[in-house]
Amino acid sequence: MLKRIILITTIVSLCLLVFLLNITTPATAGPFGILAIFIFAYLSSLGVVTYFLCSMSRVIAHLSVVFMVSRPIEALTLKRSYYYSTIVAAAPILLVGLQSVGAGGVYEFLLVSIFVVIGCLYVSKRTH
Repeated sequence: MLKRIILITTIVSLCLLVFLLNITTPATAGPFGILAIFIFAYLSSLGVVTYFLCSMSRVIAHLSVVFMVSRPIEALTLKRSYYYSTIVAAAPILLVGLQSVGAGGVYEFLLVSIFVVIGCLYVSKRTH
């Protein structure tokens, strides 16, 4: 069920994002339009990152079974991949938002990176 919800949300938000980017400009969209663009971009990247994390963890788990003699690495479930991707998918949206207000330097990139690391540590502690 979660797989279908993520897939449908990703496809719908990607279509709406493409529609908004083709129909409006930032001047005509206004604050609500710009907020909608950021929300649809986040939902699109959330689905892409979720499936990417899930598939890459399965590949790594398969390779660990082939190459490791001791305890192999377990693959992430879709639910855990979704939890991690809620944090990881926010990073590009935060960086684009910071760049749009003229604050996209090394310091801000470092702060967003620290946010992602702390968020992933929190998710790993809460899901185990």
